[in-house]
Amino acid sequence: MSNSLTLYATVVIFMICSSLSAAQCKNIMALDPTSYPVETKSLHVPPLEEVAEVFRSYLPTNFKEVNVEVVESPNLTEGPFYLAAPGLNGNPKILEIGGTQYLLPLVTREKVYDLKDVAKLIAVEPVLLIGAGAGPFPYVGVNCEGIVNLKIENGIADQQTRTSKVEGADEHMVVQVLPNNETRIALLGNLFASQGKTGKVIKVSAKQRIAKKNFIETLRNSIEEKYGKQHLVGIGGAFLIRQGKARQHVMRDFSKTPITDNNAVNNWLKFYEMSAPLIAVGTFTSNDGGELDLRVQHFHSFSTHGEAGHYHYDTTPDTVEYVGYFNVAHEIVRVDKPTANHKYGRD
Repeated sequence: MSNSLTLYATVVIFMICSSLSAAQCKNIMALDPTSYPVETKSLHVPPLEEVAEVFRSYLPTNFKEVNVEVVESPNLTEGPFYLAAPGLNGNPKILEIGGTQYLLPLVTREKVYDLKDVAKLIAVEPVLLIGAGAGPFPYVGVNCEGIVNLKIENGIADQQTRTSKVEGADEHMVVQVLPNNETRIALLGNLFASQGKTGKVIKVSAKQRIAKKNFIETLRNSIEEKYGKQHLVGIGGAFLIRQGKARQHVMRDFSKTPITDNNAVNNWLKFYEMSAPLIAVGTFTSNDGGELDLRVQHFHSFSTHGEAGHYHYDTTPDTVEYVGYFNVAHEIVRVDKPTANHKYGRD
């Protein structure tokens, strides 16, 4: 097919899918994994003790009480974390799929990915995938948040991913756990991949926020300051808001009019104040990787009490308590990087 015909076909598909409701696009299939580009890059891998000291030195700028140590990972399948595998070790990788450019200014509905296919691309077996993304709207019926928490072993999924959507005239939140046979995400994802083995991890505890940065922003700024100008470092894991409340958003259904700046994004999102305990999963990096166009931080949280969404910051600085477990990735896998280069919608 000529380049002009390929462009024409792409534009037609985009226009059709942008005009349909999510219900009309219910039968959209996941993309063939051979149809999209995949890039890999080795990451700088500093020792855990070194990263722990970077965290330990920087966190007091934002939190009154801080403790950082390298520990043997607890069994994270147990409460209060409830991950789909016990640990964060075994061939750890950062996985970034798609991007906000497939959501904004208008949705590109065909960008649906089956994580079983992606797991084969990254060659981690078994694989625990945890992190933040857009949920599978063809299954849920509307645009939604995805809080990915999935183990795949020998092609069999143990699916503990939650989705969160806005529903009804009162715009209440509806959270559900996906079934084992639904392993798709849509549009974008920032995931930490590993074999889910126990092993050494960095445990970070912080209480009483005394400045404006959120928990993950503080950790990210620490590695940005230490490594960002020379090295790309990628970190993923899970943290618990043990006490307090947090401002989090859930995406409304896809906008029918173009969203072209962050003010419009914030007006489209539905914000909630959600209560602890909240378990957040995701990734952060020391820089955006240049041509890789990485989202430098992205965490979504779930709970056992029916709340889930995209983490922004706690709203109870005097009483908030965080505890998290993190590991350093060895490689980044960039899947289906968008060609558009806008930066809005990444807060």
